[in-house]
Order: sequence, then structure tokens, then C-alpha cells
Amino acid sequence: MGEEGNGSNIVAGNGDQKASGGGQKEAAKGSRFQRKLREALLDKLKESFSSAMPVAALVLLIYVTPFATLSFKELLVFLISTVFLIGGIATFNLGADMAMTPMGEHIGTGLTKSRQLLILLSVSFLMGLFITVAEPDLSVLASQVSGVIDSTMLIMTIGFGVGFFLLLGVIKIVFKKDQASLLLFFYMMIFALVAVMFEKEKSVFLPLSFDSGGVTTGPITVPFLMALGVGISSSIGGKNAQENSFGLVALCSIGPVLSMIALSMLANGTFTYEVPEYSIDAHLGIHLLEAILDTFKEVSIALGLVVFFFLVLQVTVLKLSRQSLLQIFFGLIYTLVGLVVFLTAVTVGYMPVGYTIGRALSENSRTVAVAFCFVLGMATVLAEPAIHVLNHQVEEVTDGNVSRRQMMTALSIGVGLSVGLSALRAVMGFSVLYYLVPGYLLSLGLSFFVPKLYTAIAFDSGGVASGPLTSSFVLPLIVGICVAARGEDAVLEAAFGMVAMVAMTPLIAIQMLGFRAIVARRAREKRAMRRIFSAADEQIIYFDWEDLD
Repeated sequence: MGEEGNGSNIVAGNGDQKASGGGQKEAAKGSRFQRKLREALLDKLKESFSSAMPVAALVLLIYVTPFATLSFKELLVFLISTVFLIGGIATFNLGADMAMTPMGEHIGTGLTKSRQLLILLSVSFLMGLFITVAEPDLSVLASQVSGVIDSTMLIMTIGFGVGFFLLLGVIKIVFKKDQASLLLFFYMMIFALVAVMFEKEKSVFLPLSFDSGGVTTGPITVPFLMALGVGISSSIGGKNAQENSFGLVALCSIGPVLSMIALSMLANGTFTYEVPEYSIDAHLGIHLLEAILDTFKEVSIALGLVVFFFLVLQVTVLKLSRQSLLQIFFGLIYTLVGLVVFLTAVTVGYMPVGYTIGRALSENSRTVAVAFCFVLGMATVLAEPAIHVLNHQVEEVTDGNVSRRQMMTALSIGVGLSVGLSALRAVMGFSVLYYLVPGYLLSLGLSFFVPKLYTAIAFDSGGVASGPLTSSFVLPLIVGICVAARGEDAVLEAAFGMVAMVAMTPLIAIQMLGFRAIVARRAREKRAMRRIFSAADEQIIYFDWEDLD
């Protein structure tokens, strides 16, 4: 009995040790996860801090000049909003990395392996619609034109456009169709519809239509679409798998433009623009809680649609592990919190201050207003984290033929010119088509002379330059310039279109640098061949036949 008792104690002790060991492993694993999470959040905070600081520094600079008269209260609210903006962008970006990117890749890989094309296309359309509804940049744009067109109708119309063109993009990847020809066809369709609209009073919707293509390729949509493309192309395989993985973002930015043009052609009546309530006091005090609750409600509904649809796919097709689901769940929580904080900070501080500065600059000196916008454009793109990712990607894909320094220089100057020229158009009042038509024709023309991979990356990168600050701060600033220079009635036609200008910059910059790299490489090859031939000529031995005799 004693030995049995000892044996049972030993077994029990071993069991306790095993349980304790398992608990320690779980605790260690949880500790590592928390440490990595803190490190990732810290990195995101650094990125968002570098994104917001140039704009904040320019606002502080303009505050001490006589060109824009900001009150101390406006400056204080702006600086506090900047702190929350930094935290919101960082939290949201972390959530997007943890949730949106894995969701896109899992959906693309899982549905492609199922070999059911109809399900893949149906899911692609619905996910394109739901992801667009959850896009924060689109919500910011919709709030600024809610007096002209109902926000829900605007968002749903653009969502249907994104969903349909995401479906076309998946077909392109599955059947390995050429992207350049598709882009050329649809942009020619856009310009044909523009020619019809240009003769009508409805042409005031053209700048808004082109802006809708830029804001939909935002921080939620881009990671999801790029991951979806990678998941589908990697499952299909083939020698052009890397090239096929690009292109979804480019096609999805066309859908909103076409859908908005179609909506404006069907609309009836006269359209007048009313400047939103760009006031610091309108969202302070008791109204601040209302703004937070309204934002939370809108974001919860938008993300809820995405979560519900993903759970349906999880049960029916994907069947991911518990660990993957937990990561996505926590990522969605971070996404929700980050979006609420970001959109609240934008509504309370950034849009009012941007509008106030733009109006004051335009009233005091329109030359200074245009110059300030050029510097602001350069500053925002220099600090945009996604731009640095894009530059690194282009350098790798091109084997160093296009360096990161060249990319950054071209993009900063290009975006600065885009914002500066948008301010000039807001002052003078001419159509955005004078910029967009030559720009897109140049870009589409270059697609015939550079490798297809350059074109795919260029068109996918159109939404990268138009980051969160573009629609939340730069666009209200341009609206303020336009109101002071030409009045509220001119805003729809003369102020909007700026986001489309900024989104067009990477298209031209990447392809121009690619074209330059190809020309330089061919020139080096020709010089190398000439040296080879000249060296070969020097090795030829000429015989004197008389000496041989």
C-alpha cells in the first residue's frame, strides 16, 4: 500500500509538473505575443508620428506669419487632435496588418484552391463592396459633399463600382489577361463619357467622380486588395505570378469613377454646393461626445459587414485555425478603435483648421497660398509610410535600376506640383480635365514602352500617395482657397479633383523612371558592345606577306 501510495504521488507530481510546464509554455507564448504586439505598435506610432509632424510643423509656421490668422484655441485643438490622429493612424495600421491583409490572402488562397470560379467571383464582388463601405477616406469625402449628394448613396454607388471591378480584376488574374490593354480600354471609356458630360451642367460632378477613385484606394482597401491578389496568383502559379498579383488596386480605382459618372448622368435637377460646418466650436463640448458616438456607430456597421461575411466564409470554405482567427479578431478590434479615434480627430481639428488656413491664405495672398500648397504636398508625401514601402518595393522589383532616392525625389516633387496646381486651379477656376487628360494619356502611352511589371506597380500605387492626410486636411484647405477666391458655387468644379491629381502622380513618376532606367541600361549595353568590338579589333594581327617571302 505504501509503495502504491508513493507511486500515485509520483504520478500526480509528474502530472502537476507537466501541467505546470504546459502553463509556462502558454504563458511564455503569450508573453512573446504581447512583446511583439508592443513592438509593432511602437513602430506604427513612429510611422504615424513622422506622417503627421510635417503638417503640424507647417501649421505652426503659418500660425506665426501674418498670412493666416488662427486663434490660439484653434491651434490648441489642432495640436490635441494631432496627438489623437497619430494614435488613431498607428492603431488602425496595426489592425490592418493583423486583420485586413491576412483576411485578403486567406480568402484569395482558399477560394482559388476550391476551384469554384462562380463562388470566387461572387465573394470578390461582395468583399469589394463591404471593404469600400468601411474605407475611412471615403467617409471623409462623403461628409464634405453630403449637401450635394446623400452620403449613403455616394458610398454605395462607389462600393458597387469597386466590387464590380474587383470581380473583373480576379478574372484578369485567373485567365492571365493583359492589364495594360484593360486599363487602356476602360480609361478610354471614361474619357468618352466625360466628353458626353462635358457639354452638360452635370459636368460639375467630374472632379468628384475622379476624386472617388483616389479615396477608395485607402488604408483598408489597399492592404486587402493587394493581399487578395497575392493569394489568388500564388495559388494559380505560372511564370508571371508576380506580375499577375498586381493590378487589382488599379482596376478598382476605375470602378468608382465610372459609377459616379453614371450616377451623375442619371441625376436630375440643379446641384448647389454648401460648405460643411468647418468650425472648431461645432464639435467641442457636449457635441464632442455626439461626434464620437456617431463615428463609432458608422464604423461598427461598416466593419460589421466585413466581419459577418468573413465568418460565413470561415464556416463554409476557409476553416482557419483558432490562432489565426484570434489574430484577425484582435486586429479588427484595433482597426475599430483606430478608425474611431482617427475620424474623430479629423472631424474635430483637422478639417476646420485646414479650411481656415486655406481661406485666410487666399484672402491675403494667392501666390503664397499656391506656394504653401506646393510645400505641403512635398511634406505629406515625404512622411507617408506607405511611400517608403512602395519605394523599397520598386527598387527590389527593378533590381536597383530605379533607386529609392530617385523614387522619393520624383514623388515628392510630383505630389507637391499636384497640390500646388490644384490650388492654382481653385483660384483660376478652370477644369480639372486640363490636368487629368494629358496626365493619363502620357501614363497610358508609357505603358507601351516599359515592362508590364512597371505599369502594374505604377497603377496600383496611385492610391498610395493620397494618404489619410490628403482628404482630411489638404482637401479642406483647397476648398477654403476656392471659397475665398471664387465663392461656394465654384467649389464642386474648381476645388474637388485634387485627390485625383495626387493619385495620378505615382503613375507618371514610376513609369518615367522605369523608361529612363531602360534607356540607360540599353545605352550601357551598347557602350559595352562597342568596347568588346574595339578590343577584338586590337587583337587582330596583320601580316606583311612580303616579309614572309
